[in-house]
Amino acid sequence: MLTQERSDDDVRLVAGAVRDLARRTHFPVAFGGLFSDGSVSVTSVVGSRTRSLDGLSVRPERGLGGRAMVELRPRMTRDYRSAQHITHDYDGHILGEGITTLLAVPVVVDGRARGVLYGGAWASQGVGDVVAAPAFQVADALAAELRVREEVRRRVAKLAPAPLASARLSAPLREELRESYAELRQVASGIVDPALRRRLEVIERRLAAISGDSGIVRDTAAAGRSAGDVSLSPREIDVLACVALGATNAEIAGSLGLREGTVKAYLSSAMGKLDAATRHAAVTKARRSGLLP
Repeated sequence: MLTQERSDDDVRLVAGAVRDLARRTHFPVAFGGLFSDGSVSVTSVVGSRTRSLDGLSVRPERGLGGRAMVELRPRMTRDYRSAQHITHDYDGHILGEGITTLLAVPVVVDGRARGVLYGGAWASQGVGDVVAAPAFQVADALAAELRVREEVRRRVAKLAPAPLASARLSAPLREELRESYAELRQVASGIVDPALRRRLEVIERRLAAISGDSGIVRDTAAAGRSAGDVSLSPREIDVLACVALGATNAEIAGSLGLREGTVKAYLSSAMGKLDAATRHAAVTKARRSGLLP
């Protein structure tokens, strides 16, 4: 089990997943949290009738959620009080809320449990595919978002501290900067969380401040990007950043989660705005305009 640092953004992400689980399943109670400092601390609860779930912290192998974490698969009991296949470390929390049926779904990222989502009911009830499938989907979506966030953090940490904007970069460093910029945009392309998106824009501005000979600092507002009379959309910038690394349209489509025809449309639009006859000329003009590092 890997210890992870839990950020405020992650706590908000879990809260959204718990609300989604409650909305998409028939469970009247939903709760969950992420793994940090050796246990999963429940940070979000929806639908409870008491405050018994407050402060619940689940360790690996303990309770239904701890077993789900270790086995990396969902676990369920229709009669929590008499369940013999789990430890009863957390009876004060679960039975205090009056929960009888309990489903625990681990949030698995790269083969490790990063958290647990729970669905509970005050009466014994069967949990068929109609109920379980949406719970699994919510956990998978949460895992995917955590995976993207962790990759972004890893790449951001790799880039810090940024070189001074006034320093003239050598050719190898400039290419490394451009590659890191393109990779960052690829990873961030699927992020919808506004707070995390703003943090990424700050990083992009740092990269722009050391953008080679021009030293132009660009505006990276999510609504679009402009320099002089040229204005490119975020997706057009994404595509050009990949083109700058020599990626084909098919490769760009795969990395950004787009159709190849959509990539061609974005590229054609960017070329038209930049008055560029070829994709490579578009990259050159974008760099001269301060739209790419």
